[in-house]
Parts: sequence; structure tokens; C-alpha cells
Amino acid sequence: MFCGVLTLTNSVCSCSTSLYDSKRPIKLQARSSATPRFQCSNSSPDMHLTSEKFQNDGSMTGGAYDFERSTISLTNRSMSSAKKVTLVRHGLSSWNEESRVQGSSNLSILTETGVRQAERCRKALANIYFDQCFSSPISRAKVRLTQFSVLIFSTLPILSLKCLMQSTAEVIWQGREEPLVFLDSLKEAHLFFLEGMKNVDAKERYPKEYTTWREDPANFYVNGVYPIRRIWATAREAWREILLSPGENFLVVTHKSMLRALICIAVGIPPERFRAIDMNNGGISVFNFNKRGEAMLQSLNMTAHMYSDHFYIY
Repeated sequence: MFCGVLTLTNSVCSCSTSLYDSKRPIKLQARSSATPRFQCSNSSPDMHLTSEKFQNDGSMTGGAYDFERSTISLTNRSMSSAKKVTLVRHGLSSWNEESRVQGSSNLSILTETGVRQAERCRKALANIYFDQCFSSPISRAKVRLTQFSVLIFSTLPILSLKCLMQSTAEVIWQGREEPLVFLDSLKEAHLFFLEGMKNVDAKERYPKEYTTWREDPANFYVNGVYPIRRIWATAREAWREILLSPGENFLVVTHKSMLRALICIAVGIPPERFRAIDMNNGGISVFNFNKRGEAMLQSLNMTAHMYSDHFYIY
């Protein structure tokens, strides 16, 4: 049994496979100016740890992930294989930029910045094979053309037109073979009369309701409907739809509140702690699932790709 401290210095990984490769294992070449080492009080000389050790998650976690009933099953049935799910929040939207309450409204669209953020996500994930991509059908995650859209095309600048016609999922998924899959269960929470209001105006006009939404979201309700408790139920449905789909590696593009619900449900956090987790525009989170549908959170809200040409391999 290993113990002690793992020390890494300037470790860089490069990928030797091409974009959108098949399911062939990705070969990694580890280059480091220092050899990773474990120092243990119960071992004689220092033990050198080769790069191959890092490819075995069990050696780093102690294998606890394989223990039965270590977490809650999200499928309530066995799956044919273990699965990996990558969650992405859509890029900056027009109502994000204007500090408006979005909810399930379809009137908020990707901004020019949002399209660039989606493009950064695409590049960051370009070397990872995904069997399918699941997306919310709401415009900032996915766009449908309407008669109204066609009528206003001639009045929009070219770049704004590009933003309207593209969604985060469409930008990330471009060049992939499989079609996008749109799930109603990935829609954002419905926030009724607050939707579209600037936060400052909503706070002034509906102080009691707005304060409850911000400080006690699980108990925010309208006409007997609790949006956050409802989204917990739809998020559970979304997990089942995704995990029971054919394939082993999935990409999911959706909204902030839905992502909070998906993540909290997977790790056993109740809706009362809804705001305990945050997700940036373009933030990426990764889950591993065993065959029983039990989740292990691998990465939360990764954003290195937003500030550099960083790309992910996992």
C-alpha cells in the first residue's frame, strides 16, 4: 500500500492521434522535467512511479469507486458497460450579458462572445471521441429557425446572424458524424413571471419572490409549482435517458440550473443546496459511471480552455 505525498513538476501530455479518431485508445507521451515520486515512511528507498501508473485510476483512488453501493444508482438497473459523461454549459447568452433572469425562455440567444466560447469548447474536446451528444432544445443551447428569424435576417450584421443561427451544441459538435440528440428533459427551469426581467428590476418589483429564488430556491414557488424541485425530477429523467442510451462516452450541453441539478443528483446533494455548485459559461464537468449507474465526479467546471489553447484528454 502506497502512502505519502505525490510530487509532480511541469508535467505535459500530448496526443498522438488525429481529431475525431475512432475508439482506438489514445496514446499519451508524458514528458516531465522531474520523475513523479512517492516518499513513504514504511518503504526503504524512494519509489519511482512511472507514467503508466497514472493510467490506472484504481491506483490513485484506492479502488473505492468499485465498492458496491458506494453511491446512488441513477438508472436503477444494470448497464451493459461503464460510461463517461461530459457536461458543458452553453456560451454567454444575450440575457446573461444583460443580467436578466433566463429560465426556460427561448428569447435569449448566443452572443458573439458565446459563439467564441463554444468554439473554444469544441477545440478543447476535439481529441475526445463521443458516441452521442445530447442537448437542450432551448435556443442558447440549440436553435430552431422560425419565420420571425427569417424575416429579420436582412437587418442583422453578419456576425450577429451567425450567433442566431448557431448554438453551443452545434458549434461543439460540428464535424462529428452522429446527429445531435435534443432532450426536453434537459430544458432549463421554468421561472414564470421572473423570466426576462433584469435582476435588479425583479428584486424591486417582486422582493419576496426574488429573495426566495436567490436565497432559498428549493422553496421558491408559483401557483403551487416549485421550479427547482421540478427540475430535480426532470434531471433524474435526463440521466436515465442519457445513461441507458447506446454508447459509452457522451457529451451533454445544457443550462446552469439544469447542470446544477444533474451534478447534485449524481453526488447526492438535495435541492436545498442548489446554489452550492456553480458553472461558468463554457465550463466542462466530467462524470464516470459504473455498470450499476453509480456516479463518480471526475472534474468540475473546468475552464482552462477559456483562457488558453488548452485541450483535454481523459
